[in-house]
Amino acid sequence: MGVAHNKVYLEWFELGRTEFCRQRGLPYKAIEERGHYLVVVEAFCRYKRPLRYDDPFVVLTSIREISAKKVAFSYELRIPDRAALIAEGYTVHIAVNRNGAVAVLPDDILEKISAPFDA
Repeated sequence: MGVAHNKVYLEWFELGRTEFCRQRGLPYKAIEERGHYLVVVEAFCRYKRPLRYDDPFVVLTSIREISAKKVAFSYELRIPDRAALIAEGYTVHIAVNRNGAVAVLPDDILEKISAPFDA
């Protein structure tokens, strides 16, 4: 069909989320090294138009909701001029510790994730 498979959109959301955190000085690896993990408990994607193979696109990521134990991200996939919306969605994450128990994220992690990005 010449279009991107629906499953890769969630992978693109993950890349957007990873870069979102990195741009705020918080690579995901640094969160894990401190014994915290953001486990996906819900994911949603609404497909608006097909993305063809080799079409350029951008992933716009923002915080939808944040608390000490939960972070939700919103995503938009758009063509580079940001005019056409390809897909939109969100993921909800619960903070857990190394043992898989629900945990509270440290204040400095919450502050970095919720800080505005200054390009």
